[in-house]
Amino acid sequence: MKASTAIATFRRLRTQPLWRLLASDHGPLTLGLLQTHLYESERGLPASIFHERIERELEELRVRGEHLGTAQSYVAGWLSEGYLERRFPPGASEEEYELSTAAIEAIRFVSGMEQSHSAATESRLTLVIQALVHLAENTDTDKHRRIERLLAEQARIGKEIDAIQGGQMRVLSEASALESTREIIALADDLTADFRRVRDQFDQLNRGLRERVMDSEGNRGEVLDSLFAGIDLIGESEAGRTFSAFWRLLTDPEQAAILDQALDSVMSREFIARLDTGDRRFLRRMTRTLLEQGGAVHEVLQTFARSLRHFVQSREYLEQRRLNQVLKGAQRAALGLKDEIKATETLNYRLDLTSAKVRSYSQWKLHDPSLQALPSEMHEGDAPTIDLESVGELVAQSEIDFRTLKANVLDVLSQRAQATIADVLEHFPATQGLGSIIGLLALGSRHGYKGQSHEVVSWVGGDDCPRSARIPTLFFSRERMDELV
Repeated sequence: MKASTAIATFRRLRTQPLWRLLASDHGPLTLGLLQTHLYESERGLPASIFHERIERELEELRVRGEHLGTAQSYVAGWLSEGYLERRFPPGASEEEYELSTAAIEAIRFVSGMEQSHSAATESRLTLVIQALVHLAENTDTDKHRRIERLLAEQARIGKEIDAIQGGQMRVLSEASALESTREIIALADDLTADFRRVRDQFDQLNRGLRERVMDSEGNRGEVLDSLFAGIDLIGESEAGRTFSAFWRLLTDPEQAAILDQALDSVMSREFIARLDTGDRRFLRRMTRTLLEQGGAVHEVLQTFARSLRHFVQSREYLEQRRLNQVLKGAQRAALGLKDEIKATETLNYRLDLTSAKVRSYSQWKLHDPSLQALPSEMHEGDAPTIDLESVGELVAQSEIDFRTLKANVLDVLSQRAQATIADVLEHFPATQGLGSIIGLLALGSRHGYKGQSHEVVSWVGGDDCPRSARIPTLFFSRERMDELV
């Protein structure tokens, strides 16, 4: 590439949100706030909550002597600069904010600069070699060479089995295992970031197809013919086919079972304790994160395809095309008059603007809740009873840390012959809130004994509010401790 070409390319990129954010004087403040509230914990927040959290952070910084504006002004600036995106999800009561692709890439770039990372590691080189070997084998059309490689692989596997049976088993060192684990986490994290770029591609494709529909001359065109024929142009695009293939692989039951089993095995290894808390949390939630991010993109793909088809089949595009033609006609007329009429010249033309009728607040009637209040006082209800059948359904739909719950039950049973769920919670509070209660109920119904009475258990929810429920009394006994190992 010539230097002039590179300079022109970099000047164009300099105007993009990613480069502007990194070069901004307020970049550290912006990156720190956005990373804390829209990257590390949640990826989307309602507007009211996001403004409240940003204002709280700014207030703490003002106490330290920094001169800062309001949360509303910062958020409005981030939107206009392209660091934030604002969406209105179906069924939501208010709009939600989330990071733009540029902001995500900027945060990942700056975070990568802070973390120490070896330039070349054994695990990364191994991944490259394995990928190249796999590509060479799968693209080889010579059947004799492929059979020879398979026979050689079969002989190697046989020798390795004989060596293991003879007591010689090669296991990765702790340092190599940690290195490989961090590389896997980095690759999986890159996948979650790629989902956002794919969604942006679908958004651009949707806009481009709508523009082609409105700009096409006549009643029919290539895009219109395809849509009227029932062809999903977004789903059949290159990005749509690529993502659909990835989504089928991610949601394949067999592949999901293999992934879950591998994750459970890795999480049980001793070297995992040397990982950072964030890395361990990412590994535990990796499957769920991939499904959530991929599911959001899949929903966007389906929504764009349906809305584009409705846009054409409902003949809405005809009105949009007519409005587009009127606007272009007005622009052509203005360009034709720009040399005849000066911008400062007074026009003898009256333009009546639309307006709305304003009423005084004194004319409004306030709602009085006392007119609809019940005559009797409200009494605090009893704790509801949790049905075991509903517990089973909740377990199937949730992600509960059963490994920790089993360890808690075993710890309590090491001190007494039997224990109820309330006894376990007395020593180990419900860290997952209702999820811990449901998990203990599931373990008790499977590995315990059901009593004839009920007991009341308490926990603190995610909103720091205490809660309680009345559940069947389930006993864990020391005789069945082996089932919990």
